[in-house]
Amino acid sequence: MPQGDKSAYTDKQKRKTEHIDEGYKDRVVSEKEAERRAWATVNKESGGSKKSGSGRGHAENHASSKKGGRKGGAAAASRTKEEHARPQRKRLQSLASVTNTICIIDRIRRHDSGTVSSMEEPSCRRRNPSKSGRRM
Repeated sequence: MPQGDKSAYTDKQKRKTEHIDEGYKDRVVSEKEAERRAWATVNKESGGSKKSGSGRGHAENHASSKKGGRKGGAAAASRTKEEHARPQRKRLQSLASVTNTICIIDRIRRHDSGTVSSMEEPSCRRRNPSKSGRRM
């Protein structure tokens, strides 16, 4: 069996590796490094491939998963309410920026085609936000 061959791993080990790999990619680790770390984690937990041979019945050691959960939980608990909301606020701000850009482009197109006067309010903005009863 050539080095790096994954045929001796069970389907469960392969699924586990993919899941761990995605977690590393979410943390902006290169694809190659994420895959290397994922296989290293699975090997550490399960003791290597489980498909053939007499060593199949050994228990798994989930210490690395436990450690990751503990570290992630401690990091989340140490953040304030404001810090938790920051990523969501950034996402909403970028969405508003994109929406505003689309609105401006639409307005320019309609103005160039002569269907809108330059003083007309853009159609994608709410005219009177106080009447809707909702805050933005």
